[in-house]
Amino acid sequence: MTPLVVGVTSHRNIPAGEIEPIRQRVREFLALLRHDFPALPLVVLSALAEGGDQLVAQEALAVGARLIAPLPLPRDLYVDDFADPATRANFETLCARAEVMQLPLHAGQTRHAVEPPGMARDRQYAQAGVYIVDHCHILLAIWDGKESDRIGGTAQVVRYHLGGPMPGLIDRRREARHVLGGGDERLLYHIVCSRDEADGAAATGLQALQALWRTAETAAAAEMGMPPEFRLMFTHMAEFNVECGNYAAAIGVAAHRHQAADGNAALPMGEVFHAADWLAIHFQKRVLLAMRATYTLAALMGIAFALYAHLAEHNYLIYLFLLLFASGAAVVGLARRRGWHRKYLDYRALAEFLRVQTYWRHAGIPANGGHGFAQDNLLQRQNTELGWIRNVMRAVGLGTRADPAGDGADALARVIAEWVGESGKSGQLHYYERKTVERSGLHHITEMVGSLSLWGGIAISVVLVVFAHVFELETKNTLVMLMATLSIIAAVREAYAYRKADKELMRQYRFMQRIFTGARTALDRSIDAVEQREILIALGEAALTEHAEWTLMQREREVEQSKL
Repeated sequence: MTPLVVGVTSHRNIPAGEIEPIRQRVREFLALLRHDFPALPLVVLSALAEGGDQLVAQEALAVGARLIAPLPLPRDLYVDDFADPATRANFETLCARAEVMQLPLHAGQTRHAVEPPGMARDRQYAQAGVYIVDHCHILLAIWDGKESDRIGGTAQVVRYHLGGPMPGLIDRRREARHVLGGGDERLLYHIVCSRDEADGAAATGLQALQALWRTAETAAAAEMGMPPEFRLMFTHMAEFNVECGNYAAAIGVAAHRHQAADGNAALPMGEVFHAADWLAIHFQKRVLLAMRATYTLAALMGIAFALYAHLAEHNYLIYLFLLLFASGAAVVGLARRRGWHRKYLDYRALAEFLRVQTYWRHAGIPANGGHGFAQDNLLQRQNTELGWIRNVMRAVGLGTRADPAGDGADALARVIAEWVGESGKSGQLHYYERKTVERSGLHHITEMVGSLSLWGGIAISVVLVVFAHVFELETKNTLVMLMATLSIIAAVREAYAYRKADKELMRQYRFMQRIFTGARTALDRSIDAVEQREILIALGEAALTEHAEWTLMQREREVEQSKL
């Protein structure tokens, strides 16, 4: 199940008199999340440092949350920062109950370099802060609200979370992307504290023990409640979990069959991918069923009304028209109430995004410290409605890091074979080739129906003109009804094709076929693993952007009774 992940950053030197009140604030915060989102298992990310990190970890375990501890330093070096024996004992106790994750040393650093206090050691703390921020959905900050230049300190972690840089750690390209993406889905729960030092009061305008919900642009008292856009994101995450639970047996059977049928599937795709993929197909079938039923009813409505207009003596036809309209409205209402269209699009996008993320990880991408995942390559300003999908991807990426040295050339070759594949044989290249042909065929059928209707109507018109003085009134009415029926069928077929986005899908499949063909050609020319990974990065970024744009565009294509 997709969890709700809370990251922790905190000062170490909290005054003794504020410990228990802060503990109570943390307890209330965790209780609020469990109450509002019972379908989301709670996960807490804490580095278990002295002070608030350990306090939140204790409260998380008390409410049954899963505790993950990403340690910034090798454990034997990390404990050197705990001067107080009681704090060290708490650390060992918490480690025994947590899932301890040893983060790798920052690029270019050695164990010897991080042993003494200094810049190298501080960078490790910054790296832990980045990992926590990049994998959490809410950052819980026990912070005095003051800015600071200390590398890896609480102030810089908060700033990074809300869209700022992490000096000395994040490369410029990624930093720019982070700034563009900040604000619309970065949520901070701020518990204000003092510090046990000279001039340790909270920042001007803040009071110790105050609690706030903050984003990059807004701040509101905790009593005002969680910002609604974030509540919607978490609600969609919970809904995904519920759907996974409702269809767990079918999803498991389908995943087993897929793995057994695909002899090339040597790389595991993960349970969340299989769940999202199965649910996308499931709700796509429901959407298509609803659309076919609705447009069939619309065609029958048009025919019934045309018959009523020319055969006024058959009054029952107007009742049939109203009955067909009510049936169509019921189908549309059911589909909208159950959210079939949105779920189909969102779960398809999630599955495709996870496909890219999984293959990148197996290929040893990214090699930048282990905290970059596919959701970071989506411009988060595109639309906040995709926020819940990125949140699921953050949770899936939790604990998984690319390891090029461990995966090696064999894993890279498997990724290329499974993901890109070969023309006419396998992989996404063959998939998009096949889909392009299928979608072109459907579009051709739509055009043929339209042409037959047009020329059929013209032919009937010519016949009526030529033989107007010969045909009886009943024959004329029959021919007019036939012409009207052909027009209705063509119009409904065109509207159905528009709602299904046949033309757009055909263009998308052709585009995807083109980029996978280009990637295959470039990969065949290259024998360098680094260059091949760069090609896969470019391919993944293009696929992510295309699927995101497709999802947002198709949200406007939901069936509406008033537009039939």
